[in-house]
Amino acid sequence: MKEFENKVVLVTGAASGIGYAQAEAFLKAGAKVFAVDIQADFGDLGNEYSENFATFSGDLSIAENCQAAVNICEKIFGKVEILLNTAGILDEYKPLIETDEQLWHKILSTNLDSMFYLTKAVLPNMLDRKAGTIINMASIAGLVAGGGGIAYTTAKHAIAGFTKQLALDYAAEGIHVNGIAPGAIKTPMNAADFAGDGAMAKWVAEETPVKRWAQPQEVAELTLFLASEKSSYLQGNIVPIDGGWLLK
Repeated sequence: MKEFENKVVLVTGAASGIGYAQAEAFLKAGAKVFAVDIQADFGDLGNEYSENFATFSGDLSIAENCQAAVNICEKIFGKVEILLNTAGILDEYKPLIETDEQLWHKILSTNLDSMFYLTKAVLPNMLDRKAGTIINMASIAGLVAGGGGIAYTTAKHAIAGFTKQLALDYAAEGIHVNGIAPGAIKTPMNAADFAGDGAMAKWVAEETPVKRWAQPQEVAELTLFLASEKSSYLQGNIVPIDGGWLLK
């Protein structure tokens, strides 16, 4: 897609799963991708597009790491034009009685605080240019109950609210903001569902109207659309990609 040639895209959670697929999709579209993850191994990403690919490893629940990532990205590629807040972790579907304070804070800081810190770090330059795209990774767990435990569901609901308020506050300033709400996506984060005889994965597929899990690349394709001019009139939407799960 010519539209993304030389665009600077910062992707979090890019070492695996959806973030990896997003980074790969934008590299193929000609963008300059700055990949961020707490993990240091980004696999084969960038092998073919080494001049347009750089990485940062760090815990994004720490504000200083978020600012450092943005500073390094700007030094290498220039100002962030597209921010993909994708990083996140699950909570093993634990209900409140099984959720201790440590898990609660870990889930909220990883999924929500990181988004706050990183968005705040890139937003001033976007506002100066009156242009910028921000796409936040929500979840069907941010729209209904049952997609996670108490901590994960709370964090993802908060991300939906964060996305909508951000979009409302800065739409007139040229900032394009939307969210994505995936359902059953086959990623390393969901590996436990496929363990053993894969009973949980089979149950999820059967409960999904289209009767299958999606691949991360399908979410990446939606991301490309939401980051494009074709979606410029979409603002503050949380777009499900869930195989019909929310129809029930």
